[in-house]
Amino acid sequence: MSNVLINNCETCPAHNIGNLIKLGINMENFDFVVALAGNPNTGKSTVFNALTGLKQHTGNWPGKTVTRAEGGFSFNNKKFKLVDLPGTYSLLSTSTDEEVARNFVLFGQPDVTVIVVDSTRLERNLNLVLQVLEITNRVVLCLNLIDEAKRHNIIIDDRKLSKDLGIPVVPTSARQGEGINELLKKIHEVATGTFVCKPYKIKTESKQVNKAVLKLKEKLLRAFPKLPNVNWVALRLLEGDQEIINAIRSGDLGSLERDNSLPVLEKQA
Repeated sequence: MSNVLINNCETCPAHNIGNLIKLGINMENFDFVVALAGNPNTGKSTVFNALTGLKQHTGNWPGKTVTRAEGGFSFNNKKFKLVDLPGTYSLLSTSTDEEVARNFVLFGQPDVTVIVVDSTRLERNLNLVLQVLEITNRVVLCLNLIDEAKRHNIIIDDRKLSKDLGIPVVPTSARQGEGINELLKKIHEVATGTFVCKPYKIKTESKQVNKAVLKLKEKLLRAFPKLPNVNWVALRLLEGDQEIINAIRSGDLGSLERDNSLPVLEKQA
């Protein structure tokens, strides 16, 4: 796509929602990276299209047959690169899709991870939400298909859910463009640190597991003093997660040690 077409796309009224400018495939000089996660069939691709203006822009993850989509948008004078992760039900790395999604959230360290859930099947979708919250603190929950929920007389108290999870929760109907402005605001607030998330963490009742986790955390912090998600890493080690074991042996886990005030990925020139 030529620069002329991209510039025309940026200024087209149809591509503007509030302060949003859909940049399509133009992802140069971005300020923040946003990961888009969610179960299959939650409308995740519709959210992606609503933010970037893209109908389809896909390729494969390096070395994988799993399809990925990337696009860009600008909001409040900040440029965001949006990475649409494969739709998965968990991040336990038991399939290629799960491995790709989990590794990007863990090692790609996006500035914000937006989890798109189906409001009509919230309980089933929360499994993935809780797993993501174990890995990263910078999360926005997108309650998509809220119009379908209302049609089925399903009422969700998004304010209470936000308080319980410790992250912003935004009801949306991406197909209708409803809630997109509020979603953009929360993405911007989390990315810039205006909103500091305090996510809910799963607590283990087993004393033996807690004791083992504590020992592993002590050893991990000696090797990686600034590791941000040490509790989750310790739990995955207890599960025998080979990806995490390999990351420790190779030293790749050290890439997670960073100043939380800094952008997470090296910005493209």
